Amino acid sequence: MVYIILFLLIILLIASLWKIFEKAGVEGWKAIIPIYNLWVLAEIVGKPGWFGLLAYIPYVGIIFIFYLYYLLAKSFGKGVLFTLGLFFLSIIFFPILGFGDAKYQGPPEDDLTKKIEQ
Repeated sequence: MVYIILFLLIILLIASLWKIFEKAGVEGWKAIIPIYNLWVLAEIVGKPGWFGLLAYIPYVGIIFIFYLYYLLAKSFGKGVLFTLGLFFLSIIFFPILGFGDAKYQGPPEDDLTKKIEQ
């Protein structure tokens, strides 16, 4: 029973990511390919694709995932609280982003990069 519920939750997350990709103008099938989906997600939020691969570095990857989720939330006009929801309650917030009425607004202007460059 637990495996069935887990399987359904995974399908929900994949479908949500598929819809998020489509809203951003990317083919949805790219969401189902492991590793490549983070590459594409990085490109959607305005970072080079290899930036998404940094999420696979042990320990440090958590910071990169959080930053990608922050940029993703900003790309859809959401704020920091939505970012926290994406990070801690993904099973709820990814479907909200994918199936809700949020519109993709393009890659956000990166505040962190601007501060570093100044």
